[in-house]
Amino acid sequence: MAVGLNAMGQSDVTEQELTEHVTFLASPKMAGRFPGTKENKRVVRYLVKNFKRAGIKAVGKSYLQNFEARIRVKKGVIDTPVVETQNVIGFIEGTDPVLKHEFIVLGAHYDHLGMGGPSSKKQDTVGIHLGADDNASGTAALLEIGEMLAANRKDMKRSVLLIAFGAEEQGLLGSKYFVENPTVPLSAIKLMINMDMVGRMNTEKHLYMGGAATFDGGVDLLKGLGPKIGINPIVIPYDVGGSDHVSFFRKDIAVLGFHTGGHAQYHTPDDDIKHLNIPGEKLVCDYIYQAIVAVANRNEAIRFVPEKK
Repeated sequence: MAVGLNAMGQSDVTEQELTEHVTFLASPKMAGRFPGTKENKRVVRYLVKNFKRAGIKAVGKSYLQNFEARIRVKKGVIDTPVVETQNVIGFIEGTDPVLKHEFIVLGAHYDHLGMGGPSSKKQDTVGIHLGADDNASGTAALLEIGEMLAANRKDMKRSVLLIAFGAEEQGLLGSKYFVENPTVPLSAIKLMINMDMVGRMNTEKHLYMGGAATFDGGVDLLKGLGPKIGINPIVIPYDVGGSDHVSFFRKDIAVLGFHTGGHAQYHTPDDDIKHLNIPGEKLVCDYIYQAIVAVANRNEAIRFVPEKK
C-alpha cells in the first residue's frame, strides 16, 4: 500500500513507542547492532519501514547511503576488516518556497559494539553489548521526533533531513562519509542536531547540549525552551563533544549535540533498557522537537558562528 503525504504518523511523541523502538533495537536478537552483520541489516530495514510508515520520503530513489567501514581492532592487530554498512536518510520538505531549500539535519547513530571489542570498557568480556542508551535511545528519539515532524510538516518553513548514521562507534564513519558525499548541498545545511545517549535523564531533569553558540541566537533559544518543557537544560556554548555532529562542525556547519550524561554501563554489556528513563526521554524529544520548529521557522538567516580562540 502506498504511503500518502500525511501517512499514519501521530502528532505526538509517546512513551509507548519509544519503549517499543528501544526494546527492538537493544534486544539480544540484534546482537549489539555491529556494522556489516545480518542484525545490522535488520535494524536498517526497521528504520526504513518506520520512515515509510510516518510518510517520511527518501532523498532520491533510496533511503540508503551505502559505504565501507573499516572496523577497529585491538592495538597491534594488522588485519583490519572492511564491511559494507549504511546511513539511512529521510526527508521532510518545508513549506516556504524559498526557505524549504535550507535544511536542518536531525541525526543519531544506530550501530553499537556487537560482542565488545577494543572500544568496550570490559575488553576481556565477550558478551552482547546491547547499547540501550548508546544509542538505541537516540535512534528511538530520531524515529519519534521524525514521525511528529512529518505529521506537522505544514508548520515548518525549512526542510528537515533525518539521518540514522552507521558505524559511529568505528570512528564517526557514517557522518564522515555523509559530509564528503552529501545528498543535499552542504551549504544548504544550516544546523545539525545530534542525539547520542539521551535515555538516562537524571532526577534534576538535566539535558546537556554542546554547540549552542555555533549559530546566532542559539543560547537564548535553548535556555528559553527549558521551562516550557519542564527540564533544566545545560546549555554549553561550544565544546561540541565527540559524536557524529563533529563531522558537520568541521565543515563550518552549526551543531547541537544532545545527551543526558555518562554512566557506569557505558560501552559494557550492562547498558540495557532497565536503566533507561523513558518519561525523561519523552521530555528530551519534546524539547528537541520545539527547538527544530523554532529554527525551521526563523525568518532571518541562520548563521554559523565559529568559536573565538
